[in-house]
Amino acid sequence: MAVGLSEPENLLPVAGVELAAISAGIKANQQDDLVLLKLEQGSCCAAVFTRNAFCAAPVIIAREHLKLASPRALLINSGNANAGTGEQGLEDARQSCALVAEVIGCEPQEVLPFSTGVIGENLPMQKLQSGIARLPGKLGADNWLLAARGIMTTDTLAKAVSSTVTVDATEVTITGIAKGAGMIRPDMATMLAFISTDATVEPDWLQQCLHAAVKISFNCITVDGDTSTNDACILTATGASGSRMLAGECDDSKQFVQVLTDVCTRLAQAIVRDGEGASKFVTIIVDSAADEAEARRVAYTIAHSPLVKTALFASDPNWGRILAAVGRAALDDLDIDTIRIFLDDVCIVSNGGRDAAYQEDMGQQVMSQDEITIRVELNRGEQQATVWTSDLSYDYVKINAEYRT
Repeated sequence: MAVGLSEPENLLPVAGVELAAISAGIKANQQDDLVLLKLEQGSCCAAVFTRNAFCAAPVIIAREHLKLASPRALLINSGNANAGTGEQGLEDARQSCALVAEVIGCEPQEVLPFSTGVIGENLPMQKLQSGIARLPGKLGADNWLLAARGIMTTDTLAKAVSSTVTVDATEVTITGIAKGAGMIRPDMATMLAFISTDATVEPDWLQQCLHAAVKISFNCITVDGDTSTNDACILTATGASGSRMLAGECDDSKQFVQVLTDVCTRLAQAIVRDGEGASKFVTIIVDSAADEAEARRVAYTIAHSPLVKTALFASDPNWGRILAAVGRAALDDLDIDTIRIFLDDVCIVSNGGRDAAYQEDMGQQVMSQDEITIRVELNRGEQQATVWTSDLSYDYVKINAEYRT
């Protein structure tokens, strides 16, 4: 069950974006598994993709198409990753784009394909062909939640966020959906996320906005330390609000970036809250580091420790596991006597060992909560990093052991 998370009740339509979701029969459970986002002509797009060397065929084709044209449509299928499928996978991804282009009236290179699901199986192209033909008849501006459900795999509920920002007296909307619950580890992007705005944005600046937002949102989450072959985060701007052009360092541009980052952060945290088998939502803060890189290194060493994660699941204040993770994060010249470690506001480690005022019941009270903060003071500098993660439960093992069965 997701930790402190429920499906959104109200999602705002984005002028210039229509969505459709149907069941094409890719998933065995007959749930929706094929989604189309149709974009108004003249929309611009920013994207980040996985850096996994075995990137999926749709990632390769999407990158190619972005170099050739501005997208008019995004096609997403769930239930099949089209990864590890060689030349056939590339051909299937290209054919999928051509089929979409035919039914909505655009060029194949104006379609970006995305897939998520089981790796190593070819796309069922007959099912996709039949499904794509039905998608245009289902398009609507208010179908964001249906689309969010249609891209799910092991997610237990849909993840979607809407917000608004005022640009020179014009209200613009930002709405995004994301999927992901396992195989989550930041590496440019970590899952699938599709975010749209009706703001008018200079294209190169839009890419800068996305990189800035992803760095401190999607690239700060981890469930299990595995980076997928299919990760992508796409930001589209239709300009349909009629707002003035955003770019550079003006106040409106800064406000837009702030709201975009908030949307990305809420989506990223939703992924962790719905992590496979998760019963805890954990914030790890490492501050007073010499630089951001070492702060992140310590945070991820804690976040990826199976011993820490299983202690979290058991609500066991086994603080020695956290201490050990900090110690093996490979920081040069680490002075353990200056480090302090906290569970929420409870100091558990100082002066190289257990804090003198710490009592087991204090740690137990914190660890029994659904939401926990682990904070590490390195006292080596002024830099900081925050990472969000989950615990490691019996259900995580069960879900992944039975993933293909």
